[in-house]
Amino acid sequence: MRVLGVDPGLTRCGIGVVEGVAGRPLTMIGVGVVRTPADADLGHRLVAVERGIEQWLDEHRPEFVAVERVFSQHNVRTVMGTAQASAVAILCASRRGIPVALHTPSEVKAAVTGSGRADKAQVGAMVTRLLRLAAPPRPADAADALALAICHIWRAPAQNRLQQAVALHTSQGPGRPRNPHPSKGRPA
Repeated sequence: MRVLGVDPGLTRCGIGVVEGVAGRPLTMIGVGVVRTPADADLGHRLVAVERGIEQWLDEHRPEFVAVERVFSQHNVRTVMGTAQASAVAILCASRRGIPVALHTPSEVKAAVTGSGRADKAQVGAMVTRLLRLAAPPRPADAADALALAICHIWRAPAQNRLQQAVALHTSQGPGRPRNPHPSKGRPA
């Protein structure tokens, strides 16, 4: 499975591509940051983020895109820029028919470090270790993008099974769940 992770931001949008499957060593395919000048017009910045993401999609052909789910912050201006960059990433992937998964920061930290409260240094250290890199990717946005891709690779199989179970349950319609063993557990 090849996953492009996106740590959305207007000034620095982290991008990382990881390949592998859960339970096996993972491989970093590429990592970088799409940068835009803080003093540029918002529309131009969003177009620059789009172009950068499109380049990564063209070059690396991921099967999935994992984007950090935007969460409420105290600084509304920051969260708006993050949400806008996130929407651009989702749009770019969806336009190509690539499935998109959203992961919360604490979900990613827990998957990679074992603690949903890990700091950026801990995430960077574990990404370095898990991908067998010589040094942590810089800036931290790049390491966070790789952590998103790792999180998705590790969690996707369980999420897929859960989605299949929900789909099966919904297809059985409303009412009592069907007993797969009608002769057991119900009086005749």
